[in-house]
Amino acid sequence: MFRNLWDLFIGFTRASNLGFGGGPSLIPLVKAEAVDRYHWMDNEEFADALAIGNALPGPIATKMAAYIGYKVAGWLGALAATIGTVAPTVIVVVLLGSLIVKYSNSPELQAMLKAVRPVVVVLVAETAYDMGKKAFPSSSTWGIAVVTVALLYLANIHPAFIIVTAMLFGWAVYGRTKKVR
Repeated sequence: MFRNLWDLFIGFTRASNLGFGGGPSLIPLVKAEAVDRYHWMDNEEFADALAIGNALPGPIATKMAAYIGYKVAGWLGALAATIGTVAPTVIVVVLLGSLIVKYSNSPELQAMLKAVRPVVVVLVAETAYDMGKKAFPSSSTWGIAVVTVALLYLANIHPAFIIVTAMLFGWAVYGRTKKVR
């Protein structure tokens, strides 16, 4: 049990402290830990966890940590993974806060961030591609994706409304079958 808690703490510490650019940039790193390194879940389970996490309010990193931690080791696992996600960043910000403020607009830091942004986009795209292989098993799921793009970009509908509507649609249409995949 202690080994699982330690692995959750270390895995989420590594993922949260190597991610640049906010929550979405952490998703490929969390996937690398949860799916590839520790095998706590497979790609399909990770996609489901991400979908659930995106349907709930709050930062995605802490939701994923709590969910995966709970799946692996119950409430203590959720706590260990969440602490691993949050604590190192809090400590660094508290200890180095004045340096962060002092150099946040420095040309050197801006140059480093400019080079990191494309890497983050590629990592997020790679994760989306991996999850997409399982997320579109039928023409109806492709239809949902097309409607989502239209609602987001053409009708400017808020993503929360689209997520809730998709959940209700899934319940109404797919909920009557024994196994949803």
